[in-house]
Amino acid sequence: MKEFQLIESFFTGRAQSRKDVVIGIGDDCAIVTPAVNKSIAISCDTLVENVHFFPDMPAKDLGYKSLAVNLSDLASMGAEPAWMTLALTLPEVDEQWLADFSEGLFEIAEYYGVALIGGDTTRGPRSITVTINGQVPQDTGLTRSGANNGDWIYVTGTLGDSALGLDILRGKVNLENADRDYLIGRHYRPTPRVLAGQSLRMLASSAIDISDGIMSDLQHIIKGSQVGAVINVECLPLSDELKRSVDLETALSYALTGGEDYELLFTVPESQKGALEMALVETGVRFTQIGQICTGGQLKLLQDNQPFEPSNLGFEHF
Repeated sequence: MKEFQLIESFFTGRAQSRKDVVIGIGDDCAIVTPAVNKSIAISCDTLVENVHFFPDMPAKDLGYKSLAVNLSDLASMGAEPAWMTLALTLPEVDEQWLADFSEGLFEIAEYYGVALIGGDTTRGPRSITVTINGQVPQDTGLTRSGANNGDWIYVTGTLGDSALGLDILRGKVNLENADRDYLIGRHYRPTPRVLAGQSLRMLASSAIDISDGIMSDLQHIIKGSQVGAVINVECLPLSDELKRSVDLETALSYALTGGEDYELLFTVPESQKGALEMALVETGVRFTQIGQICTGGQLKLLQDNQPFEPSNLGFEHF
């Protein structure tokens, strides 16, 4: 199958239709028309076989995750998803794999209204690169650099599930029950908090998505905002599946250092706490206060007011 046949067969006909796409797939460039008084938010992620995913990862889940991790970046800045490009590098043309991959990709693209407007295909070791574009009202995008002393630290969802799911896939943890499927599912199919991010635009002072674990990602806010932070580890939101599968100390370490949760980590001033409750309740997204911003430039972990040291040092993508 030739390149243009591949694109036509698996991607062109499935692309989401948007009125702001003037020219999509099929020309040298795509042309889009941004909304008035909106800024463009752009993010790019590459997933490489044997680095970011195992060769036997279901192609449908890989298609889904390839876009989900980019959507999470948009969510952390409060942006509305709009358009994406896709670059696929494949060792060979496997039509069943492509059919499954495109099904997973367009499943999440259609849910969030994302149009595929272009990309590239080439032969080589399998990798997937997605560049996503979103729109955010001018001067409202969330960043890592706005946290202030006294702001409260929150996270959405639960933490550590994806990292435990990965360790199950690696064979480091042996689990043979319904919790196994849930935890692997959290690794394969993270939930980008797009609506929650948009609700935080006028409330949060800073935000980031959790791709490398709280301990690593909170350091970006600490550095960008020139502040310190205290995390009360007993407040970390843990799923029942995680707590049933490992002991509490291990569960807390997964929550602090496990990567690829793709939840939102954000800070909110005291004056906005009431509004936060109302805004996020309407999204249906669970959120938990886990600590507070302070001075000093350091991250401190406390458990029942005593220093806490996690057993793992942090997540690395490679």
